[in-house]
Order: sequence, then structure tokens, then C-alpha cells
Amino acid sequence: VQPVVVHGGGPEINQWLGRLQIEPEFRGGLRVTTPETMDVVEMVLVGRVNKHIVNGLQKVGGRAVGLCGSDGALVTARTYGEGCNGLVGEVAAVDPAVLSPLLDAGYIPVISSVAADVDGQAHNINADTVAGELAAALQAEKLILLTDTAGILRDRHDPTSLVRQLTLAGARDLIARGVVEGGMTPKTECCIRALAQGVAAAHIIDGRVPHALLLEVFSDAGIGTMVVGSPRLLED
Repeated sequence: VQPVVVHGGGPEINQWLGRLQIEPEFRGGLRVTTPETMDVVEMVLVGRVNKHIVNGLQKVGGRAVGLCGSDGALVTARTYGEGCNGLVGEVAAVDPAVLSPLLDAGYIPVISSVAADVDGQAHNINADTVAGELAAALQAEKLILLTDTAGILRDRHDPTSLVRQLTLAGARDLIARGVVEGGMTPKTECCIRALAQGVAAAHIIDGRVPHALLLEVFSDAGIGTMVVGSPRLLED
């Protein structure tokens, strides 16, 4: 197993914006990222959250290396949409070459979702999006998204309505019928894009559950939603 960790840090960004008396603004579910806000995003994600995760992994015996998307031109950003949200970015290109020697040497790359465009301007990119594109570029066996809900629900008001397994076509159908909505939509779309590019399986699980990763990957039932590209994988 060669894990790669990708993270954001929305709550801590909001905390630091509050300390600096900068009012967070969201438009269409995305953080409006002015140059002033981008400075805070970069400071928090690259300088604080990233190192906190690295230190946590090393405390329990892992060997971790902190990176951001800009390091080694790992991720190249471009402005999202028409630029109405400022320095919100999307993934223009991925070059995972910098990760190979780290993985081969047994290190765990921990990557914050900040990346520069071709002109060197830093952008704030959704961490799920970065994770999905990196998984595709690495041809990862699994993409696992940790969130604060059980997974995809048929009824978002009913936690017992968890959809445990889905095909790629089934995931697209749930989005089209509006079953998947709100914040779960970009996560599901991220899974769909990764699967369409060759990732074998994508999982959406509740990261608050103790040992969530182990329970999802190494138990038959799992604890969240697994989406697969091939129906055959659901039969194995």
C-alpha cells in the first residue's frame, strides 16, 4: 500500500480569516478568494494544516513529506470558470513525477490543495478535485474521500438510507435524478471523473468514524459508499 494524502482546511481558514477580520464569502458553494484571502489560504493550508498532518503521521510511526500542488509542478492550476470567484482554481494538468521517488522510498506524500498557474499565481483548489485528478494520474487502485456524512444517501434526511455500492452509471443516474445534491454532488462528480480515467474504485466515507479507512477497505460490508467503474467488481 502506497497512500497519498490530499487535504483542504476550510474550518481553519475561516478561523484565521475571522482573526484577521476578513469576512468569508461564498458564491455557488465556492469560497470567493481575493488576493488577501489567498494569502491566508496559502498560509493555513501549506504552513499549518499540512504540517499538522505530517507531524501526526510521524507521531504514529509513518514517514511523511509535506507538499503543495505547486511543488515540483505536481499540479498546474487555472482560474475556475469565468473568474467570478477570484483565485479559485481548477486542475489544468498533473505531473506526478515528484511523487514516485517518495513513494518508492516509503514516504507518505501529504499534499495541500494550493497550486500555481503557468504565471506563478497561487490558486485555491477544491481538495476533492485535486485528490481525484492525482488518483487518475497515478492510476491508483482506490480514491477515498473522507467527509462528515456516512456517504451517498438516497434520502439526505435519513442516515439509514446509505447507498453502499454503485456503478459509474448508477452514480451518474443519482445525480441526474437529484438524489445526490448539495455538497455531495461535487464529491460524487469527483469520483465519476476519477473512475472514467481508470481508477478502479472510489469511496465516500465518514472520516469521523474511528478506524474509518480500515473498516471501509478491509471489511466486507464497509462503512460508506463505494463507486466502481465496472459492475464486475461488485460481483467479486
